[in-house]
Amino acid sequence: MTFDFGLVFESIPKLLGGLGLTLELLLLSSAIGLVLAVITLLMRISGRWFLVAPAVVYIYIFRGTPILVQIFVIYYGLPQFEFIREGVLWPFLREPFWCCILALSLNAGAYVSEILRGGVLGVDKGILEAASAVGISKTQSFIYITSPIAIRLSLPAYSNDIISMTKATALASTVTLLDMTGVARTMVAQTFAPYEIFISVAIIYMVMAWMIQKGFSMAEKRMSRYVKRTAG
Repeated sequence: MTFDFGLVFESIPKLLGGLGLTLELLLLSSAIGLVLAVITLLMRISGRWFLVAPAVVYIYIFRGTPILVQIFVIYYGLPQFEFIREGVLWPFLREPFWCCILALSLNAGAYVSEILRGGVLGVDKGILEAASAVGISKTQSFIYITSPIAIRLSLPAYSNDIISMTKATALASTVTLLDMTGVARTMVAQTFAPYEIFISVAIIYMVMAWMIQKGFSMAEKRMSRYVKRTAG
């Protein structure tokens, strides 16, 4: 068997046909996941057990189970319940696209909430004490002081999570969606050249990861431009 380098480059334009769906999955699930993460974060730092407990359980479940299992449970498991099939959400839950969005969003929400919590806990308490001393309320302090600093501190970890989410979108192909990996699997069935095809799709994912990393790196530098850097 000889490796066909020409097929690697010939396959890339065809694989890009699934890029649109991959980006839809990534952008939608990341946006919804971020909203869920903020809500979960507020529940966790509320100090009220009836808010903290469900947030902790949610995070534990979705961080402690494989995302592929989560997709399968939602796509194959939920339709087993009659009340789901008769519910108002069934038009969405019967579609593999929305099942993937739901699974990816819930997974992202659990991970990102912990990233944001780390950022919040990383804020210097001296700054908050100074804000309290000049009469700034806890709510104002959280919005105008804690949040901006926490966001800046969270960016490196958040960029890694977005890259992980990008790779996780490939699992959508397991429930019949023709994202880039789904297109790759179809092409492998036609060409019987799995190495060349999957190396091609790997190249595209690596380029996407590089672009995401660079984008977040630029954002981090911009947000840190007024931060005093200490020597050493």
